[in-house]
Amino acid sequence: MRLFAAVVPPRDVLDALADEIAGLRKLPGADRLRWTQRPGWHFTLAFYGEVDEEVVPGLSARLEKAARRTGSFSLALRGGGQFGRGKALWTGAEGDLATLRLLAERADAAARKAGVPMGEPRRYQAHLTVARSRDGLDVRPYVQALRGFASSAWTVEELVLVRSLLPRSGVPGEQPRYETVGRWPLRSAG
Repeated sequence: MRLFAAVVPPRDVLDALADEIAGLRKLPGADRLRWTQRPGWHFTLAFYGEVDEEVVPGLSARLEKAARRTGSFSLALRGGGQFGRGKALWTGAEGDLATLRLLAERADAAARKAGVPMGEPRRYQAHLTVARSRDGLDVRPYVQALRGFASSAWTVEELVLVRSLLPRSGVPGEQPRYETVGRWPLRSAG
């Protein structure tokens, strides 16, 4: 199964993002982007790819431990950027990015210890993908429009293990489906 560890913003933050995306979709050329949908709006901490089902219990146990070792923290959506010269448009984060980065490192380490083959470690950059392009478009107008975007802050209180089911129908615009495999509370700040 195709898995990743994530932080999922709460409903009110996703509502604010949906309003922002609705405005972006009115910009010229927006129809050339593949816009992600609300079920896909999350901060990926570690992408595991295809994981054998028998490895999932060990991975889950290690993710639970990582969550227990990490205190809850404040986060908000903020601004925007791009990867791959327009291949991905995203909104970023502000708040306790050091703890978010630490949680991402722990999610990566959990997989390695569980026997999930991981690529070379790289520095975590918090981002929530809002649109993609196969060809790479000039997304600077969208990045500029996102510059002033900021959601309300929330307290991140859990680590989530998610399964993604890629579209198989071949229907243009079909989105992946996401299923929660496990969720573990972070250590409370109190």
